[in-house]
Amino acid sequence: MYAFFWAFMFGAVGLGYFVYGKRQELLVPLVCGIVLMIYPYFVSGTVTIVLVGIVLMAIPFYWKG
Repeated sequence: MYAFFWAFMFGAVGLGYFVYGKRQELLVPLVCGIVLMIYPYFVSGTVTIVLVGIVLMAIPFYWKG
């Protein structure tokens, strides 16, 4: 139940990153957005989904591309 909620939330953030990266023509947010939308299909466990999602959300802030 909670894994679905977190997958939905990170998917929504991923969609935002994807749209931002596409409009600004920035590769790092674009790729992170795509990965944020897709990775919950391949990762199991609520804690793992949250940890991977936080890392993927932080990448565009530390790696300017």
